[in-house]
Amino acid sequence: QVPLVESGGGLVQAGGSLRLSCVASERAFSNYAMGWLRQAPGKEREVVAGVNWSGDSTYYTDSVKGRFTISRDNAKNTVYLQMNSLKLEDTAVYSCARGRGPRSYTSPSAYGYWGQGTQVTVSS
Repeated sequence: QVPLVESGGGLVQAGGSLRLSCVASERAFSNYAMGWLRQAPGKEREVVAGVNWSGDSTYYTDSVKGRFTISRDNAKNTVYLQMNSLKLEDTAVYSCARGRGPRSYTSPSAYGYWGQGTQVTVSS
């Protein structure tokens, strides 16, 4: 088990911003890709954004491109998700996840560990 602790979720009006953070309690943090996944009621879990082990390659699902930014600080064992111009359809539980390897991060099956998740609710 890899402890992953998310923070930063909450209630925000449409058009607003939130920044999610995830701290991993693992020495080998920098060896693995990291990502943010979300699941809305009645929908399948999807990868919102992923980043490779070094932080120089990223992935975004189409619906968040240009609005969300994933980044990581390997010195702090932390991965971030900056969410701007939030929309009602972004409402979901967002979970931080650790990849099974250093470079695969675009599909849910690429991840082996997830945090408990943090609720993001966007209101009109």
